[in-house]
Amino acid sequence: MHMDTDKTTLNPGRLLAQALLFGLFGLVIGIFSRWPVYQVLAPGLAVVKVSFTHHGKPVSECRQLSVAELAKLPPNMRAPVQCPRERSPVTVEVDVDGQTVYRHQAMPSGASSVYQRLELAAGPHEVAVRMNDDARQAGYTHTRTGAIVLRPAQILVIDFDPEAGGVTFK
Repeated sequence: MHMDTDKTTLNPGRLLAQALLFGLFGLVIGIFSRWPVYQVLAPGLAVVKVSFTHHGKPVSECRQLSVAELAKLPPNMRAPVQCPRERSPVTVEVDVDGQTVYRHQAMPSGASSVYQRLELAAGPHEVAVRMNDDARQAGYTHTRTGAIVLRPAQILVIDFDPEAGGVTFK
């Protein structure tokens, strides 16, 4: 004999249990939406980001091929000037208030990429950026120094833009 039970009837105990579980779930979500407090940056600090991608100079000069050298090459490869494909690494140094805070040599793999995030106290700072993108030259090929004043939570980006004159502060 088969007894037909009605599963659609509302059972007060089940409704109460569901309400308690949903309430507990909502409470947990509410707690974790407000705690722990997430702070991107501590009070009184600013961020300086050194961020750019740059192609280093070729490691050697292009050279003019002689008529005899051109004759040895297949017709589709007879360019009169031969330039090396290998690029120089990009070396970057950043000083803040006379102290070196970042030093990096980005090896070329296509373009050299540099990224570093520095947290500094808000206020005035003296910043010096030095960069070398030519392995054939000693020292630095691009430099920029300047006095900056950082506001709390400000983000200053140190970039390299050859069209804007080299190292830029934005």
